[in-house]
Amino acid sequence: MATYNTLQDRIRVAKELLERVEIICSRQGCEVEGRAKLCSKLRAELKFLQKVEAGKVVIKESHLQSTNLTHLRAIVESAENLENVVSALHVFTYEGPDGQKQTLVVDVVANSGHTWVKAIGRKAEALHNIWQGRGQYGDKSVIRQAEDFLEASRQQPVQYSNPHIIFAFYNGVSSPMADKLKEMGISVRGDIVAVNTIIEGGEEEEDEDSEDKHGYVEEDQEGENEALAEEEEDDGDDSDDTDLMHTRVDRDTIVASLAFPTEVKVDLCNRVNLDITTLITYVSSLSHGKCLFTFKEVVLTEQAAQERQEKVLPRLEEFMKGKELFACHSAVEDFRVILDTLGGPGEKSRAEELLARLKVVPDQPSERTQRLVMSSKVNRRSLMIFGTGDTLRAITMTANSGFVRAAANQGVRYTVFIHQPRALTEGKEWRATPI
Repeated sequence: MATYNTLQDRIRVAKELLERVEIICSRQGCEVEGRAKLCSKLRAELKFLQKVEAGKVVIKESHLQSTNLTHLRAIVESAENLENVVSALHVFTYEGPDGQKQTLVVDVVANSGHTWVKAIGRKAEALHNIWQGRGQYGDKSVIRQAEDFLEASRQQPVQYSNPHIIFAFYNGVSSPMADKLKEMGISVRGDIVAVNTIIEGGEEEEDEDSEDKHGYVEEDQEGENEALAEEEEDDGDDSDDTDLMHTRVDRDTIVASLAFPTEVKVDLCNRVNLDITTLITYVSSLSHGKCLFTFKEVVLTEQAAQERQEKVLPRLEEFMKGKELFACHSAVEDFRVILDTLGGPGEKSRAEELLARLKVVPDQPSERTQRLVMSSKVNRRSLMIFGTGDTLRAITMTANSGFVRAAANQGVRYTVFIHQPRALTEGKEWRATPI
């Protein structure tokens, strides 16, 4: 009966978590990257539990206590506690200390990319024992994982700041481990529990908190085994009567309970570098109400329809508000050439007003930009514009998503604000059909 009740509870939790994921995504107002992956893992867990319910799989009750559902539940609860969640189970690639490419799974990426969360469902005892070297072979301690997170975050800046890392413990963390994480610069969320030092002699007593020392183990996102580590075995000392000093986690004594911060402060970048596509979009007749046309050119008709559906200028102005505005020499010079060729009187007038607000700087592409290999999407002008923004440590506003993707494919990720493009159309309105 106990096993049946546990099974029903696990099935209920799996179904509930699927519903909560959908609520999280609807709350964000946009698609959360990794939602499908997270839901797939939850459905796989639910399917397995339903097989057990149908008698197709026979397992022990202890197996039901330690399933992947523990970790998945921790991920969902972490996402519920943070704002602007952009992805779940996101895989980042970074260069390890040995120069080899490594991958890191971040359970929740929130605050528009400024916060990384690792959700941990293992018990405090297991985490502490693994850290002390008493885990199973291949177990990786949380401290080692924290080192990986810090290294990866240093290589994945968001608006030129390293993401803030939170380790969320849903079954507690020992006080010494929490102190070590804080010392490393990792924020800790969850119950911090006491650790007692005890003297034992002869045969060790059984860890009463261990659910099943010989049975099922839980898996976390990196595929490591969840093992409630056994007490340290005889180290080979011939003297059986020598007292041994051990630390034992006392989960009943909570030192502190740390919730997710209600507000995460991040250093927002206040510099903006305008790409030529942004300069054109900002002054375009389409962006200033002249979008009720069907043009001879298909692309212009499509842009006019997009503008009727969603105005681009308010979004640009909102992002530029209160920031320092820059443009490099190449962007301004090529913009003037295009304006002289295609721009109408209103577009040229707005261009002069806009350029008066900008600080024009020499082309100064960053070192990593100069390492990019030229291609159909990576041309010299884009290298100058995006590379100068990189040197300035500015956010480059652009409609050139093709270059951004091509550079990312070569391992260079720029800090950008991407918007829809608008062309210069004032000179073509005379032959367009009004709607």
